[in-house]
Amino acid sequence: MREVFQAELKSIGDELIQMSKLVAEAMERAYASFEAADTDIAQEVIAADQKIDYLQTSLDERAIDILALQSPVASDLRMIVGSLRMSASLERMGDLARHIAQLTRLRFPNNVAPQRLAETFKEMASLDVQIAQKVTELLESRDLNIASEIIGLNNRVDELHASVFKVVADPDWNESAPATADSTLTSRYLERYADHGVSVARKVTYLVTGEWDPEIGVRGQL
Repeated sequence: MREVFQAELKSIGDELIQMSKLVAEAMERAYASFEAADTDIAQEVIAADQKIDYLQTSLDERAIDILALQSPVASDLRMIVGSLRMSASLERMGDLARHIAQLTRLRFPNNVAPQRLAETFKEMASLDVQIAQKVTELLESRDLNIASEIIGLNNRVDELHASVFKVVADPDWNESAPATADSTLTSRYLERYADHGVSVARKVTYLVTGEWDPEIGVRGQL
Protein backbone atom coordinates (compact mmCIF):
# COMPACT_ATOMS: atom_id res chain seq x y z
CA MET A 1 0.00 0.00 0.00
CA ARG A 2 2.83 2.38 0.85
CA GLU A 3 4.40 1.85 -2.58
CA VAL A 4 1.08 2.65 -4.26
CA PHE A 5 0.71 5.76 -2.11
CA GLN A 6 4.18 7.00 -3.04
CA ALA A 7 3.48 6.32 -6.71
CA GLU A 8 0.32 8.43 -6.46
CA LEU A 9 2.27 11.28 -4.85
CA LYS A 10 4.87 11.09 -7.62
CA SER A 11 2.11 11.19 -10.23
CA ILE A 12 0.78 14.41 -8.70
CA GLY A 13 4.25 15.93 -8.76
CA ASP A 14 4.72 14.90 -12.39
CA GLU A 15 1.43 16.52 -13.37
CA LEU A 16 2.44 19.78 -11.69
CA ILE A 17 5.65 19.75 -13.72
CA GLN A 18 3.68 19.07 -16.90
CA MET A 19 1.34 21.96 -16.14
CA SER A 20 4.28 24.31 -15.53
CA LYS A 21 5.77 23.41 -18.91
CA LEU A 22 2.45 23.99 -20.63
CA VAL A 23 1.89 27.41 -19.06
CA ALA A 24 5.41 28.49 -20.06
CA GLU A 25 4.68 27.46 -23.64
CA ALA A 26 1.28 29.14 -23.48
CA MET A 27 2.75 32.51 -22.52
CA GLU A 28 5.57 32.23 -25.04
CA ARG A 29 3.13 31.53 -27.86
CA ALA A 30 0.51 33.98 -26.61
CA TYR A 31 3.01 36.82 -26.71
CA ALA A 32 4.24 35.74 -30.14
CA SER A 33 0.65 36.08 -31.36
CA PHE A 34 0.28 39.40 -29.53
CA GLU A 35 3.45 40.87 -31.03
CA ALA A 36 2.74 39.74 -34.58
CA ALA A 37 -1.08 40.13 -34.52
CA ASP A 38 -1.22 36.45 -35.50
CA THR A 39 -4.70 35.09 -34.85
CA ASP A 40 -3.77 31.54 -35.87
CA ILE A 41 -1.28 31.26 -33.00
CA ALA A 42 -3.71 33.07 -30.71
CA GLN A 43 -6.43 30.52 -31.46
CA GLU A 44 -4.01 27.64 -30.80
CA VAL A 45 -3.19 29.11 -27.37
CA ILE A 46 -6.86 29.55 -26.54
CA ALA A 47 -7.66 25.97 -27.55
CA ALA A 48 -4.65 24.52 -25.72
CA ASP A 49 -5.78 26.05 -22.43
CA GLN A 50 -8.36 23.28 -22.19
CA LYS A 51 -5.54 20.77 -21.62
CA ILE A 52 -4.22 22.82 -18.69
CA ASP A 53 -7.73 22.97 -17.24
CA TYR A 54 -8.10 19.21 -17.65
CA LEU A 55 -4.80 18.53 -15.90
CA GLN A 56 -5.81 20.71 -12.97
CA THR A 57 -9.12 18.89 -12.61
CA SER A 58 -7.45 15.50 -12.86
CA LEU A 59 -4.75 16.41 -10.35
CA ASP A 60 -7.20 17.88 -7.88
CA GLU A 61 -9.49 14.86 -8.04
CA ARG A 62 -6.56 12.52 -7.42
CA ALA A 63 -5.32 14.63 -4.52
CA ILE A 64 -8.76 14.70 -2.91
CA ASP A 65 -9.06 10.92 -3.27
CA ILE A 66 -5.72 10.49 -1.51
CA LEU A 67 -6.82 12.77 1.31
CA ALA A 68 -10.03 10.78 1.72
CA LEU A 69 -8.59 7.28 1.42
CA GLN A 70 -5.03 7.47 2.75
CA SER A 71 -5.28 10.01 5.60
CA PRO A 72 -1.74 11.32 5.00
CA VAL A 73 0.14 13.15 7.74
CA ALA A 74 3.15 15.46 8.12
CA SER A 75 5.17 16.09 4.93
CA ASP A 76 2.86 13.96 2.76
CA LEU A 77 -0.12 16.02 3.86
CA ARG A 78 1.76 19.24 3.07
CA MET A 79 2.58 17.85 -0.36
CA ILE A 80 -1.03 17.06 -1.20
CA VAL A 81 -2.54 20.28 0.13
CA GLY A 82 0.26 22.31 -1.44
CA SER A 83 -0.31 20.58 -4.77
CA LEU A 84 -3.97 21.58 -4.75
CA ARG A 85 -2.98 25.21 -4.29
CA MET A 86 -0.13 25.07 -6.82
CA SER A 87 -2.38 23.55 -9.47
CA ALA A 88 -4.77 26.49 -9.00
CA SER A 89 -1.94 28.98 -9.55
CA LEU A 90 -0.66 27.15 -12.62
CA GLU A 91 -4.16 26.93 -14.08
CA ARG A 92 -4.55 30.67 -13.58
CA MET A 93 -1.24 31.28 -15.36
CA GLY A 94 -2.70 29.40 -18.33
CA ASP A 95 -5.80 31.58 -18.18
CA LEU A 96 -3.72 34.75 -18.20
CA ALA A 97 -1.76 33.59 -21.24
CA ARG A 98 -5.11 32.87 -22.90
CA HIS A 99 -6.27 36.41 -22.10
CA ILE A 100 -3.23 37.79 -23.95
CA ALA A 101 -4.13 35.65 -26.97
CA GLN A 102 -7.75 36.80 -26.78
CA LEU A 103 -6.64 40.44 -26.94
CA THR A 104 -4.72 39.57 -30.11
CA ARG A 105 -7.83 38.09 -31.66
CA LEU A 106 -10.01 40.99 -30.49
CA ARG A 107 -7.87 43.70 -32.11
CA PHE A 108 -6.87 41.87 -35.30
CA PRO A 109 -5.65 43.05 -37.81
CA ASN A 110 -4.17 45.77 -35.62
CA ASN A 111 -1.53 45.27 -32.95
CA VAL A 112 -2.78 45.54 -29.40
CA ALA A 113 0.13 47.46 -27.90
CA PRO A 114 0.84 51.10 -28.76
CA GLN A 115 4.37 51.47 -30.09
CA ARG A 116 5.65 53.29 -27.01
CA LEU A 117 4.80 50.28 -24.80
CA ALA A 118 5.87 47.50 -27.17
CA GLU A 119 9.35 47.02 -25.67
CA THR A 120 8.01 47.12 -22.11
CA PHE A 121 5.47 44.40 -22.83
CA LYS A 122 8.09 42.36 -24.68
CA GLU A 123 10.37 42.41 -21.64
CA MET A 124 7.51 41.58 -19.27
CA ALA A 125 6.50 38.59 -21.39
CA SER A 126 10.09 37.38 -21.61
CA LEU A 127 10.39 37.58 -17.82
CA ASP A 128 7.10 35.72 -17.43
CA VAL A 129 8.37 32.86 -19.59
CA GLN A 130 11.60 32.74 -17.60
CA ILE A 131 9.59 32.60 -14.36
CA ALA A 132 7.48 29.70 -15.64
CA GLN A 133 10.57 27.83 -16.81
CA LYS A 134 12.16 28.32 -13.41
CA VAL A 135 8.98 27.09 -11.75
CA THR A 136 9.48 23.85 -13.70
CA GLU A 137 13.09 23.65 -12.50
CA LEU A 138 11.98 24.32 -8.94
CA LEU A 139 9.30 21.63 -9.02
CA GLU A 140 11.81 19.15 -10.39
CA SER A 141 14.71 19.96 -8.07
CA ARG A 142 13.21 21.61 -4.94
CA ASP A 143 16.27 23.90 -5.04
CA LEU A 144 15.22 26.98 -3.06
CA ASN A 145 17.86 29.12 -4.76
CA ILE A 146 15.59 28.94 -7.80
CA ALA A 147 12.71 30.26 -5.69
CA SER A 148 14.86 33.31 -4.92
CA GLU A 149 15.56 33.77 -8.64
CA ILE A 150 11.83 33.69 -9.37
CA ILE A 151 11.26 36.44 -6.82
CA GLY A 152 13.99 38.56 -8.40
CA LEU A 153 12.43 38.21 -11.85
CA ASN A 154 9.01 39.07 -10.44
CA ASN A 155 10.40 42.24 -8.86
CA ARG A 156 11.47 43.41 -12.31
CA VAL A 157 8.01 42.59 -13.71
CA ASP A 158 6.48 44.72 -10.96
CA GLU A 159 8.75 47.63 -11.88
CA LEU A 160 7.73 47.40 -15.53
CA HIS A 161 4.05 47.12 -14.57
CA ALA A 162 4.33 50.33 -12.55
CA SER A 163 6.06 52.04 -15.47
CA VAL A 164 3.12 51.26 -17.77
CA PHE A 165 0.75 53.17 -15.51
CA LYS A 166 3.12 56.12 -15.48
CA VAL A 167 3.14 56.17 -19.29
CA VAL A 168 -0.65 55.90 -19.52
CA ALA A 169 -1.10 58.66 -16.92
CA ASP A 170 1.38 60.99 -18.64
CA PRO A 171 -0.19 64.13 -20.13
CA ASP A 172 1.43 63.24 -23.47
CA TRP A 173 -0.53 60.00 -23.70
CA ASN A 174 -2.93 60.46 -26.61
CA GLU A 175 -4.03 56.91 -27.43
CA SER A 176 -7.68 55.98 -27.84
CA ALA A 177 -9.82 54.68 -25.00
CA PRO A 178 -9.68 51.07 -26.33
CA ALA A 179 -5.88 51.27 -26.63
CA THR A 180 -5.65 52.60 -23.08
CA ALA A 181 -7.84 49.80 -21.78
CA ASP A 182 -5.89 47.18 -23.74
CA SER A 183 -2.57 48.49 -22.45
CA THR A 184 -3.77 48.45 -18.87
CA LEU A 185 -5.17 44.93 -19.21
CA THR A 186 -2.05 43.61 -20.94
CA SER A 187 0.18 44.92 -18.20
CA ARG A 188 -2.12 43.49 -15.55
CA TYR A 189 -2.23 40.06 -17.15
CA LEU A 190 1.56 39.91 -17.47
CA GLU A 191 2.06 41.10 -13.90
CA ARG A 192 -0.43 38.63 -12.44
CA TYR A 193 1.13 35.74 -14.36
CA ALA A 194 4.44 36.47 -12.65
CA ASP A 195 2.74 36.77 -9.27
CA HIS A 196 1.25 33.31 -9.61
CA GLY A 197 4.72 31.98 -10.41
CA VAL A 198 5.87 33.45 -7.08
CA SER A 199 2.90 31.82 -5.41
CA VAL A 200 4.07 28.41 -6.62
CA ALA A 201 7.60 29.19 -5.39
CA ARG A 202 6.12 30.05 -2.02
CA LYS A 203 4.31 26.71 -1.80
CA VAL A 204 7.42 24.74 -2.78
CA THR A 205 9.40 26.59 -0.11
CA TYR A 206 6.79 25.52 2.42
CA LEU A 207 6.95 21.90 1.24
CA VAL A 208 10.72 21.83 1.59
CA THR A 209 11.09 23.67 4.89
CA GLY A 210 7.73 23.17 6.59
CA GLU A 211 7.76 26.89 7.34
CA TRP A 212 5.69 29.65 5.77
CA ASP A 213 7.97 32.49 4.66
CA PRO A 214 6.02 35.79 4.62
CA GLU A 215 8.82 37.34 2.54
CA ILE A 216 7.95 35.01 -0.35
CA GLY A 217 4.43 35.98 -1.26
CA VAL A 218 2.10 37.80 -3.56
CA ARG A 219 -0.87 40.06 -3.18
CA GLY A 220 -4.40 38.69 -3.29
CA GLN A 221 -4.97 36.16 -6.06
CA LEU A 222 -7.29 36.82 -8.96
